[in-house]
Amino acid sequence: MSEDGIYDVLIVGGGPAGLTAAQYAARAHLKTAVLDKSPAAGALATADRIENYPGLKEAVSGKELLDIFREQAIRFGAEYIEAQVIGVSLDKDIKEIHTMERTFLGKSVILATGAMGRKPTVKGEKEFLGRGVSYCAICDAAFFKGKTVCVLGDSEEALKEAELLTRCADTVYLIAPSKSLKLPPGHPLPSNEKLKILTAHAVLSIEGGDVVERIRLLDRNSNEEKVLPMEGVFVYLHGNRPIVDFLNYSVDISDEECIITNKMMETNLPGVFAAGDVTCVEVRQVVIAAANGCVAALSADKYVHNRKRRRYDWSKSSA
Repeated sequence: MSEDGIYDVLIVGGGPAGLTAAQYAARAHLKTAVLDKSPAAGALATADRIENYPGLKEAVSGKELLDIFREQAIRFGAEYIEAQVIGVSLDKDIKEIHTMERTFLGKSVILATGAMGRKPTVKGEKEFLGRGVSYCAICDAAFFKGKTVCVLGDSEEALKEAELLTRCADTVYLIAPSKSLKLPPGHPLPSNEKLKILTAHAVLSIEGGDVVERIRLLDRNSNEEKVLPMEGVFVYLHGNRPIVDFLNYSVDISDEECIITNKMMETNLPGVFAAGDVTCVEVRQVVIAAANGCVAALSADKYVHNRKRRRYDWSKSSA
């Protein structure tokens, strides 16, 4: 980071769009940081097999491809920081990105959070949002000290969130709809007496009065319904809705809840760009997200240096 504590480019999201943007920005000698919730989160990280990305000689997992993106970005000088972004202030010359740990300052921002969000699908989920239902364990764990809570999901991200919750809650259930958790090969299951893992269980409803009091489950092995007393429900079920909640409509959002940009990935705010599946793209593919990230970085470089034209060849000079 520069001496005055301000980055040239802050990138929110560590998927193919964000990491490609980081490669191009860092290679242009811009002070660049990627703020990413988790290297295991996102659509690409959870993909089992990628074989149509240009340059691949054989199929790889999405995580393997994402690791290559990340290593390239870091090699060019980008900082990679695991942090949960909870808010932004983007309407000033120096932009602010707020995380649980600190606030990051940047001359420009590239939003690349992808589209793993989802609309409420569990009965009672929408009604109890903020009254026991949450989408952010690190944000709300302290409210459930000494209580019984659950995490809905089967990903590595869901497992991490469940482990985090055990620091506050007395009992944490990880409720997975699939028969087994979708973890990387060799990933150990935590040994924690506070954590109870239920696989092959679907949550039918979240119920209660003023706040969450219980959940109704379907055991997919026995086809029997169960009721568990519950005071908090943290939802980590994947979908394909753009992740824009943390923006609080600080940039223009379409009726489909995607970020509106022009062809150079510029939003309605100067110095704020967006790339990848969080934008209003018609086709969601890794190669398109990466291309968007490249364009966003070119536009950010032009903005930071107040150039009239974008610079395309950075290998000859650092000027």
